Amino acid sequence: MTELEKLRESCLGCERCELCRTRTNVVFGVGPEDADVMFIGEGPGEHEDLQGEPFVGRGGKLLDDMLELIDLDRSKVYIANMVKCRPPKNRDPLPSEQEACEPWLERQIELIEPKVIVCLGRIAAMRFIKPDFKITREHGQWFERDGRRVMALYHPAALLRDPNKRPDTFEDLKRIQAAIKEI
Repeated sequence: MTELEKLRESCLGCERCELCRTRTNVVFGVGPEDADVMFIGEGPGEHEDLQGEPFVGRGGKLLDDMLELIDLDRSKVYIANMVKCRPPKNRDPLPSEQEACEPWLERQIELIEPKVIVCLGRIAAMRFIKPDFKITREHGQWFERDGRRVMALYHPAALLRDPNKRPDTFEDLKRIQAAIKEI
């Protein structure tokens, strides 16, 4: 059993915050353990909670399409969320819930050692890039965190609600593709 598999097993029994009381499944993450690129969302939604896998609903289908645009798929990237359990009614994870889950995600990053991290949405960007991150102004910009390149994209759910953001996201995806070619 790999260290990541051991971490996953430990995480499945997590009771660090109240989200454990309403979850169906812990949504740990999926992808190769040596992925160069890691996508991080904010938290699982209803479909993810039911299936125990991140980004499997409509937003997940759109994420798959986005990956395909830059010659990627789920076999080449690791996908996780900041919190591993679904917040009620898909609300934003509370700061206390993010803090409770942070050690799981930090250890995932440590074990996977991605060279590029892509935050999906404002909440993840505020946690990983900077607390006052403005997704409308700063999406597609590169930042550095612990020697890794980090960028935020609009969350797939936001793109489903507002298709006018898709051209910007396409340009951001091209920047990610260029960065991957450099590594």
